[in-house]
Amino acid sequence: MFVLIGAVALVLLCCGGVTISALIAQPGESPKQQDLAAEAVPSARTDDPSSPTTAAAPTPSQQATPTQSPTPVAIKRTITVTKKVPYKTRTVNDSSLAKGTKKVRTPGVPGVKTLTYEVTVIDGEETAKELIKSEITKQPVTRVVRIGTKEAPRCDPNYAGACVPIASDVDCAGGSGNGPAYVEGPVRVIGDDIYDLDRDGDGIGCDR
Repeated sequence: MFVLIGAVALVLLCCGGVTISALIAQPGESPKQQDLAAEAVPSARTDDPSSPTTAAAPTPSQQATPTQSPTPVAIKRTITVTKKVPYKTRTVNDSSLAKGTKKVRTPGVPGVKTLTYEVTVIDGEETAKELIKSEITKQPVTRVVRIGTKEAPRCDPNYAGACVPIASDVDCAGGSGNGPAYVEGPVRVIGDDIYDLDRDGDGIGCDR
């Protein structure tokens, strides 16, 4: 509370509760009275305790974002591999070949098998391999071998020029002898004439 003597005070309310005051002196006042009046008028206020104050918004701090490792990418592809298929061997008896003789009739040829795989690759490394298809793309050829079954004749070593069989008795074919074995002459006697084939003693048997 204040008292003005001989003066008029103007009080204005301004922006945000700011008070502006002015002192108007009355005519005839002395300078001393004007100073007292000025001291009694409250000075302008530039702040209003009742006015709300706006706090400055906090500046968000920047945190370093961790670098994430790239996710490995799996790549799938197919590959084909060929392998040899071994051929088989089959034997057949052949009576036109001497016993114990072997002769190839059909040569063997390997076949071909084609394998298809699905391969998984991650970062350049093969991590999985799965067989998805297998087929014979070329059939093998069976090898055929002939086995001789023909018995070799057994000839008596005492004769040459013809095979004189080894038997209980041998006669000249077409003669009067009753065998059981026969020989087509002529034959040379180079040892003992055990079958009496050289009847005239000239060293040649079955010459007639």
